[in-house]
Amino acid sequence: MTPIFAVIGGSGLYDMPGLEDVQKHEIATPFGKTSAPIVVGTLEGKRVAFLARHGIGHHISPSEINYRANIYALKSLGVTRIISVSACGSLRQDYAPGHLVIPDQLFDFTHGRARSFFGEGLVAHVGVADPFCHDLSAHLHKAVKTTGATVHQGGKFITIEGPRFSTRAESHTYRAWGMDLIGMTASPEAFLAREAEMCYAVMAHVTDYDVWHISEEPVTVEMVIRVLNKNVRYAQEAIRQLAAKLTSLHDCGCETALATALITNPKVIPADTRKKLALLVDKYLG
Repeated sequence: MTPIFAVIGGSGLYDMPGLEDVQKHEIATPFGKTSAPIVVGTLEGKRVAFLARHGIGHHISPSEINYRANIYALKSLGVTRIISVSACGSLRQDYAPGHLVIPDQLFDFTHGRARSFFGEGLVAHVGVADPFCHDLSAHLHKAVKTTGATVHQGGKFITIEGPRFSTRAESHTYRAWGMDLIGMTASPEAFLAREAEMCYAVMAHVTDYDVWHISEEPVTVEMVIRVLNKNVRYAQEAIRQLAAKLTSLHDCGCETALATALITNPKVIPADTRKKLALLVDKYLG
């Protein structure tokens, strides 16, 4: 049975009551190894996949994550929807620590990361005006609301390189730009998911006010972990609700994102590149 969706987040997310028939998959990809084995189990009668983004024990830096391998491996399992569970800082007063946010926009302020599956003789220009799937985000918002958590729908999420936290000058600049949330992993994950024609939505857990808030302590690792541990039950219950109610029907265009994106003449695509990206492009190139 193909997973109804995948969850990318901390390894503790799949340590939840009711997850049965658990299997681990170590999948080789053309882009290298995944962060961790992919765990697939049955939840509410549906198969759900889990991937620890930073590895088991959190030993992989945001800059060192093999985002391409992670997304490619999930695609190879037949996954069509991804829920990202991410810690983030708030850049606005009303998105307080402990709250959850389902963002609807993304600003990539990273550097040095592999941002695309494409290149090496095959060019694709994928549309990402709305980088998060509106359909999956709506379902996710409803699922989180049932948990009793304080949840906000919508927000502009800026991804910084990390692994360090922001300076005060940077934090104030991001606020001046109109950003609402700050994190380190949504980019390029969301864009790779779009290239792989997968729906992608973020369950963002606000752990701190970054460093802009004068009356609050600057963000620390201890602060992040404390809030995440407190919120894990919200994340697990939302995942359970989503598994119970989500159907295989999609009301979006994510699954055809490459239909108008491939520009290279198929006759000039190198054989090695064609083979490497067959999982993504064969339905268009024949």
